[in-house]
Amino acid sequence: MKKLFSVLLSIVLCLSAATFACADDAPLTLSAPSGAPALAVAVLAEANPEAYTFVAADTIAAEFAAAKADFIIAPLNAGAKLFKAGKSAYQLAAVVTWGNLFIATQKEGFRPEDLNGSKLVLFGENTINASVTLFALKENGIVPGEPEYLAGAANTQALLLSDPEAVVVTAEPALTAAMMKNDKITAFSVNSLYEKATGFQGYTQAALFVNPETAKARPEDVKNYLAQVQASCEKCESDIPAVAKAAVALTILPNQKVAEKAIPGCAIRFAYALDVKEQVERTANVDLSQFGGAVPEDEFYYTAE
Repeated sequence: MKKLFSVLLSIVLCLSAATFACADDAPLTLSAPSGAPALAVAVLAEANPEAYTFVAADTIAAEFAAAKADFIIAPLNAGAKLFKAGKSAYQLAAVVTWGNLFIATQKEGFRPEDLNGSKLVLFGENTINASVTLFALKENGIVPGEPEYLAGAANTQALLLSDPEAVVVTAEPALTAAMMKNDKITAFSVNSLYEKATGFQGYTQAALFVNPETAKARPEDVKNYLAQVQASCEKCESDIPAVAKAAVALTILPNQKVAEKAIPGCAIRFAYALDVKEQVERTANVDLSQFGGAVPEDEFYYTAE
């Protein structure tokens, strides 16, 4: 009986060890909104789709609350606000997108200065995107009339196409899709105005967050994964056709032609969070209400052990 018990115990221990080994070898998982931010990991997701989940942008807070994914890509301010409110433990590991906003119109010869006192239609009232746009305009001496808001970039894209007199804020890839339908559309990058105002090439828009439990349990895997995401982001400049192919395969973007034209305007660029802390704080100071009322504290930043 004792011998049988010993054999059974050995089997259980072996199975347990195998389970832990499998857990340690399991691919790290990531959740992201389907759209421009997902381009940062498109080539990784195409190669290993079961480890990636793409969700609607308005459900990303639920991903933080569930705390199941090892990584989350989300608007940086959303992650900061949830962290400050105690609704998320995810830490900021890297910034991956730097502003994909554009002011667009069909008006011939339009210049941003023409917006002074004129109607501008933005998307997303009380969002960091709207705040950054109005800040960048104001710092360049441009003050539109009372701004109007629509729900999303697809809505301002529709207005841009239907009204030759409209001046709207839209975003890539919606802008490229519109310009391919109407060659009268011209656009000005909000990033160019933001850079004149701050000296920074874009604002900290979307970011990569790491689950602290994963960081604690698998520090080397996390380090290696961040390097993989960095390489994936670099492909958005060095191999646009490959990223476009992956984006179409994953239904992040509608087709290869739109994808290849839109990717450069999505401002995908990897930077470790601690290296761009000053830029994070500069973005936060544009509208502190979008960051929970204060710039993020040191605990918000992921620091490798």
